[in-house]
Amino acid sequence: MTDDKAAIAPAKKSDRVFLVVVDDTPELGVALRYACRRAWKTGGRVAMLYVIETGEPQEWLGVGDLMLEEKRQEAERVLQKMAAEVDKLSGSLPVLYVREGAARHEAVLKLIGEEPGISILVLGAATGSKGPGPLVSALTGKYVGKLRVPVMIVPGHLSVAEVEKIG
Repeated sequence: MTDDKAAIAPAKKSDRVFLVVVDDTPELGVALRYACRRAWKTGGRVAMLYVIETGEPQEWLGVGDLMLEEKRQEAERVLQKMAAEVDKLSGSLPVLYVREGAARHEAVLKLIGEEPGISILVLGAATGSKGPGPLVSALTGKYVGKLRVPVMIVPGHLSVAEVEKIG
């Protein structure tokens, strides 16, 4: 095999799982691309977590149940759409998780605790003046001691070419 083919071929399969938290922030795309690139290079796999933030309980139980079901359907739609792109970029279909919780960081910590196969948490950092974002702040600050996996924080302003270069 020539050096060119070795550089193009994905790595042999490994047990490494890169978890990305799916939300509606611009930095998600950068974090997901990075995770896909690392999974492809190491023979690992991407996992995606969509957290349905439950907030306050609804006075009318039926209305709350309906709203929760609509949120779950939206989560599944978003994950399925993204899964096809992850398959193209990483070479394998991702593992998909939907969880409910009052706070996103709590759901992330709980999933990582429940799933021993998750190896690395990949987060995208916001680029605005308000800091890296609430999830990055929580999981690198007050809750960092509760993590059992390393956290990779990818700057949200990176271009596709820059991610390809470092990934």
